[in-house]
Amino acid sequence: QVQLVESGGGLVQAGGSLRLSCAASGGTFRTFNMGWFRQAPGKERLFVASIVGRTGSTYYSDSVKGRFTISRDNVKNTVYLSMNSLKPEDTAVYSCAAVVNPRPFDYSTAESQYDSWGQGTQVTVSS
Repeated sequence: QVQLVESGGGLVQAGGSLRLSCAASGGTFRTFNMGWFRQAPGKERLFVASIVGRTGSTYYSDSVKGRFTISRDNVKNTVYLSMNSLKPEDTAVYSCAAVVNPRPFDYSTAESQYDSWGQGTQVTVSS
């Protein structure tokens, strides 16, 4: 069973930066597709970014493209989300997730594809 633990959330002013981390345990991390999702109060959970295990290819939602970077360290079994130029509308609970057996050539952008989820970490951007 895969367990995921996020860290790095907090309060930051608009224009600032944060880096989220997600440590994984269980399974063969390097083969997982990993993703970050976020959920603002009263809204649905939305895809933010994903990274393919076997290739390191990345995919981003349009709302964060150019500002956020997803990366992974397969030695530390950790995925990161570096967030720059933060905006108040980025305020949300950010959760990482894993696709344990990803399909070939799939970027895993759909929430339903993910098998394991972290508990989430709060990111608040003040104006």
